[in-house]
Amino acid sequence: MGRPYANARLSETRVSRTKNGTNPSPVDENLLRRFADSQLIERGLGHNTISAYGSDLRAFASVLAERGANLPDAERDDIMRCLSQRISAGRSSRSAARFLSALRRFYTWCLREGLVAENPTTLVRSPTIGRPLPKVLTESEVLSLLLAPDVSADLGLRDRAMLELLYGCGLRVSELTGLRVDQVNLHQGVLRVWGKGSKERLIPMSNVSVEWLERYIATSRPALIRGRTDMLFLSNRGAGMTRQAFWHRIRVHGRNAGIRVSLSPHVLRHAFATHLVNHDADLRVVQLLLGHSSLSTTQIYTHVARERLKSLHRSHHPRG
Repeated sequence: MGRPYANARLSETRVSRTKNGTNPSPVDENLLRRFADSQLIERGLGHNTISAYGSDLRAFASVLAERGANLPDAERDDIMRCLSQRISAGRSSRSAARFLSALRRFYTWCLREGLVAENPTTLVRSPTIGRPLPKVLTESEVLSLLLAPDVSADLGLRDRAMLELLYGCGLRVSELTGLRVDQVNLHQGVLRVWGKGSKERLIPMSNVSVEWLERYIATSRPALIRGRTDMLFLSNRGAGMTRQAFWHRIRVHGRNAGIRVSLSPHVLRHAFATHLVNHDADLRVVQLLLGHSSLSTTQIYTHVARERLKSLHRSHHPRG
């Protein structure tokens, strides 16, 4: 039995039924919009994170709808049942943990707003998850990838500039595709980006990155632009590049470079950090460059470096 609401306004979130008994929408979109606005304004969360929360909450609402309940009706047993279903369906423990994190944030907000009498996630333990080491390209593989685009073509030159920035600055793909012209200072060789939580950071560019970016801005960008836009990297239609489009491009170049690792833009971010650590960069500097809020997140790259040393030892030492 669902617990009583602390606010009578929540009667509007009851699942509406059509005349034939079907349920056209198991979730109150207005409620989700209010939650999303609070996370955006108060916590400064990124749009991608908020979108992921919305997807998780809609999935949970569908489970609740099976017993005729809504999000504010949820009980601990509902959450446990949903987590069990997701794991049985083949979802990883990490995925289940992210799902539970979304519910925790939502019900913490609901409790604060007086929409529920208590938080149903309070006694739910997060699934135990390991911390897998990220996939990392070798320095020679990165070089092969950087050389893959045909820089005699406008799109190839754009891709080369994007790859150089991605690897040379350790950017997230959303930071790269979201770059605007006024965020780039070629004279000083720095980028101004806003990362997770809308946190601003300045990132130095290498001389090589600056050179390729200058070439792109001088030749390819004027050829690609359609109308007025301040987006730095443009598609062949003249609009700003999307994360999905660049994801596709990096995979094409990876295949052309003969790289067997499944590539994503984040693999180059991992390579940036790991190669810095391999060359004795200070971990706190790497943390600042990556925009990590906690040093513990950055420390995973020391484990990557150690695993690389072990692999080299096993491969080349006569007693390996």
